[in-house]
Amino acid sequence: MVKGGMDGTRTWARIGALALLWGSTFLWIELALEALAPVQVTLSRCVIGSITLLVACRVAGQRLPRDRSVWGRIAVAAFFCNALPFAMFSVGQRSIDSGVAGVLNATTPLWALLIGVITGAERGLRSTRLCGLLIGYAGVVLILAPWKAAGSGGWGIVAVALAAASYAIGFAFMARHLVGTGIPTISLSAAQLVVATCLSALTLPFGGLEPVEISARTMAVVLVLGVVATAATFHLTYRNIAAEGATNTATVGYLLPVVSVALGVVVLDEHFNVRIGIGMSVVLVGVALTRRFTSTDPEPSSPAPAGTP
Repeated sequence: MVKGGMDGTRTWARIGALALLWGSTFLWIELALEALAPVQVTLSRCVIGSITLLVACRVAGQRLPRDRSVWGRIAVAAFFCNALPFAMFSVGQRSIDSGVAGVLNATTPLWALLIGVITGAERGLRSTRLCGLLIGYAGVVLILAPWKAAGSGGWGIVAVALAAASYAIGFAFMARHLVGTGIPTISLSAAQLVVATCLSALTLPFGGLEPVEISARTMAVVLVLGVVATAATFHLTYRNIAAEGATNTATVGYLLPVVSVALGVVVLDEHFNVRIGIGMSVVLVGVALTRRFTSTDPEPSSPAPAGTP
């Protein structure tokens, strides 16, 4: 539930920070892929991210969950929200620009809404919010311009779209089965990345065992990808789900094209034109309309459980 005053300011601050961190992920993946295979990029970000959150968990005086059933739910969430989408982004960005990857990731709210309708989590959907989702998607289509690049990107586009859908499933599952259970989000996020690391390690035989030369630049990129774009972003995502709900958190994806396209243009010299600029503006309008002021998510609309760092 989005409230006014200080709570509203904090909510938008979290959303803005998450959009900036999450949106930069595509840049770091693109840079890491210059030296590493997709499997290596995925595993390295999971390893570094999990170590970072384990340290943060220890500093916060929290422990990992002990209940075996909780770990089972964490394994499901780790697959849909970490291992699978991380792998798909790494694979997809071998053939598409980082900016386009961010744009495709913006379809996450549409998948989240569809899942919510199917599962009954979205009841009494307001026309304004539905209109905002459609407008946001129109902005995504305008940026992507499939009529101008039919067939370009191929399986890379499919892979990144699959990642976006996987995020939506993961968010919904986390909101329903993990958030609000009384377990601190720092403990949940650390445990989930640990499991994601184990799942990603299983893919090493598929191109991850090739020898590579790690330069200082590559090491720096991988560290930022793991610490900032994975650990910090993922934990902030968990906190946002606890405070705002899965669907509202997914709407952060509408801001990603702005960040990813801008970074792609400035840092990687990727293509930018007026159409992309207009498309990003349309996306922002969609964000404003999709932000809800009353919660219909199945999880509690109250802030994260007491003791959540």
